[in-house]
Amino acid sequence: MSESENVHGRARQMRADAKDLEEAAERATDPAERRRLKDRARRLESESVQVSGMASGDIYPME
Repeated sequence: MSESENVHGRARQMRADAKDLEEAAERATDPAERRRLKDRARRLESESVQVSGMASGDIYPME
């Protein structure tokens, strides 16, 4: 597996994890837990965009 495929796979996994966290946040009954999960999901999604952008050669990843 090439480095690029590996990085894209990592970004894909991060997006899937972010989706799982978002779904868990929707099910959470505690407002603090819901907020924590949503924050983690947003951070992971943002990181996945940066990782994907860097892998594609984009030196200015979107934030």
